[in-house]
Amino acid sequence: MLEQIPLFSCLDNDSLDYIKNTAIKKTYPKNTILFSKGDDSDALYLIRKGKVRAVIMDEDGREMTLNIHGPGEYIGEVALLDGRPRSATIITKEPTQLLVIYRKDFMHVVSTNTEVMKNVLNLILERFRLATEKIESLAFQDVYGRVANCLLQVSEEIDGVRIVTEKLTHQEISNMVGSSREMVSKILKELSDGGYISIDKKMITINKKLPIAF
Repeated sequence: MLEQIPLFSCLDNDSLDYIKNTAIKKTYPKNTILFSKGDDSDALYLIRKGKVRAVIMDEDGREMTLNIHGPGEYIGEVALLDGRPRSATIITKEPTQLLVIYRKDFMHVVSTNTEVMKNVLNLILERFRLATEKIESLAFQDVYGRVANCLLQVSEEIDGVRIVTEKLTHQEISNMVGSSREMVSKILKELSDGGYISIDKKMITINKKLPIAF
């Protein structure tokens, strides 16, 4: 699996074997907090199976979902560089299997292959760009615009049709766009009534171009 992931694709067999031998396999049930914002950080988490949510919470316990990560993705990469406290809370969205790669073992590999660190930096820059786009959306778009933008970002084109392959509840979407579940439900219903989307067992299909405003 490691050799198929862009972060590790540049490693030779000896380095791959070292990572495989030092990484720790862990399994967690749904709704488990892997780590919380502010926790000490010393490891990278590679997702083998399942999905996790990266969230931030306010003092009242309200959540905003920053990202959803699935198989082949990794979290905690910033900790590999600065070792500072976690910047978000990670919660399993479903039963999840992980490979935990500790910083000391990762840095051992980096010492012999600098391409890995370049891959990490590229990942951080990509996530920074996406975070900037999300901040821009929250700052300048109304709730409908944020919902429409969210649907487009989490969908992919399959056989010429855009489908949100992630089964998202109305609450999960509201957590992603920073709005109430009631407002999100209203917008999704209006889009469905207008034929723009169809929803079947939480699977959303975008049938035609979403309107600029609603």
